[in-house]
Amino acid sequence: MSVGVDDDIFEALLDVVTRFTRERLIPNEGRVEAEDEIPPEIVKEMAEMGLYGMSISEEYGGLGLSTLQEARLVEALCYASLSYRSLIGTNVGIGSQGIQMHGTEAQKREWLPKLATGEASASFALTEPDVGSDAAHIKTTARREGDHFVINGSKRYITNALRASVFTLMARTNPDIDGAGGVTAFIVPADTPGLTVAKADRKLGQKGTKTSDVFLENVRVPVENIIGGPEREGMGFKTAMRVLDRGRVHISAMATGTSQRMLDIATDYAIERKQFGKPIAEHQLVQGLLADCQTEIAAARALTHATATLYDAVGAAPMEAACSKYFCSEMAGRVADRCLQIHGGAGYMAEYDIERLYRDVRLLRIYEGTSQIQQIVIARGVVKNRMGVN
Repeated sequence: MSVGVDDDIFEALLDVVTRFTRERLIPNEGRVEAEDEIPPEIVKEMAEMGLYGMSISEEYGGLGLSTLQEARLVEALCYASLSYRSLIGTNVGIGSQGIQMHGTEAQKREWLPKLATGEASASFALTEPDVGSDAAHIKTTARREGDHFVINGSKRYITNALRASVFTLMARTNPDIDGAGGVTAFIVPADTPGLTVAKADRKLGQKGTKTSDVFLENVRVPVENIIGGPEREGMGFKTAMRVLDRGRVHISAMATGTSQRMLDIATDYAIERKQFGKPIAEHQLVQGLLADCQTEIAAARALTHATATLYDAVGAAPMEAACSKYFCSEMAGRVADRCLQIHGGAGYMAEYDIERLYRDVRLLRIYEGTSQIQQIVIARGVVKNRMGVN
């Protein structure tokens, strides 16, 4: 069960992040888009606010937020460009949480304090050139040689790989098991010989974010680098799925925050823009677009908070997290489309923020489990629940 920090302390933090988002992040969005980089002074300020460690326990130097508190803070942060969130996202979520949830005490004490402050950055290396949604069948191998494993393979679309100090990496330790049981999670420092990170990918949106291929050629790591220690060999897939479970609540909050921003922009435009002698906000068909956006955002926020509350209570919410990620990410796409439509031809022009936001949200339906994977998880959960299967 996760209780998070004191309510008054959290509300003060939320207020600070909300003001920081509007006063520092939004004014720098154009610079991020033009330079494809987060300004170093922004990186420093985010680290000083403790945002890298929002999900890491206080005993390891983090803020120790509950899942619900994290969701609320992420929603506020994602009122600005999603690129800023990506900078800290792997430290908050998929890069650190495997260590937080299943790491040994020594692993936690070595890495979590540095990840919490931003001194170190983490990446989650699961996806491969031929394996994305079918994560149980990864091909990267880890062959045992005495008290080490030798890792060979490649990973694709790895967020913050170029910034990473350490990778939480999935590799197949048992070639005789073609499935989840043969996969193990490792801690692999980025400076380990044989590990190479390619140049940053060029992407449709979210400029300033960095994803890259990662190549592993005879990378040697000690047996002790298995997340959770040698006794957790073959349990890497379970670690990955639990990490993604909480991460899907996080993405739901992202989708809600950026959707609120798009609706606010579109509403302001509709109030100012006049057609047929009055603001377009007074035309019923435009009002219908605004109303649909507001209704879906309210539903997304409620679903995200309910899922986060359940996760905090029982430590897992696989079907509910899938429902939340599926609905909220798809909702963000619909909101983006309506808000661009409200802008008319202006919405297609790069000088308007909605054009950039429209491109940025498209990724939400793909990473950390596509919408189609969420549908599969949800359907399986429905059937299991109906059959009374635990």
